[in-house]
Amino acid sequence: MSPRYAGRMSSDFATYPSLAGRRVFITGGATGIGAALVTAFAAQGAVVGHVDLAAEAAAILAEALPAAPWFRALDVTDTAALKAAIADFATHAGGLDVLINNVANDSRHDPLAVDETRWRSLMAVNLDCGFFAAQAAIPLMPAGGAIINFSSINALLGPAGMPAYVAAKSAIVGLTKALARQYGPDAIRVNAILPGWVVTQRQLDLWLTPEAEADWMEQVALKQRILPEDVANLALFLAADDSRMITGQAMVIDGGRV
Repeated sequence: MSPRYAGRMSSDFATYPSLAGRRVFITGGATGIGAALVTAFAAQGAVVGHVDLAAEAAAILAEALPAAPWFRALDVTDTAALKAAIADFATHAGGLDVLINNVANDSRHDPLAVDETRWRSLMAVNLDCGFFAAQAAIPLMPAGGAIINFSSINALLGPAGMPAYVAAKSAIVGLTKALARQYGPDAIRVNAILPGWVVTQRQLDLWLTPEAEADWMEQVALKQRILPEDVANLALFLAADDSRMITGQAMVIDGGRV
């Protein structure tokens, strides 16, 4: 955790009264940005449920929270299991107000080496599950419901070495706009968050070398690391009634990179 957050309580940041008691379902909630989302919404008094393959990490997260969130270990590309989890959480929580499609796989891949099976698997986790989660969640949502989809600034920049990820994250922006238009009359808002290079343990383990980070810092306006907590703070706002007239938007949080 950054020194900016170390030792600070959730009360040091904005409190959203409308989030108290709100039923929030998050995909990929055990680690990284997802864990920050679970923690942030729980601190607001929301009823939080999440799914992830990483059951051990989810258990560690639960131990760090005042009350353990609802959790189910599953593969989000198993559409039937994902839809069942959303329905079961809604039954457990007495409804569903917020869906956050956070889960993703940003593995690098060579365009010439990707076969059909690999392409479909990347689309399944980066795009398809977001659509099918929304399909399951929307009928359960009352007026005032919110969906937050996670895209990436890579949808805008189009970097080499990850074409399926870039394509999927670009499609998330279009999906967000389409669902926002479709369900606006039902007072359900749909927005997308496009993070820049967020410093998670996965990024540190795989790609965020000192040299890569120095190059990143040359390209951004704010010369600080983007933390999972920064992204979670934006998600809180988009889920709260404070953003009640914001929908169909792709909101960048990247320290001024794009």
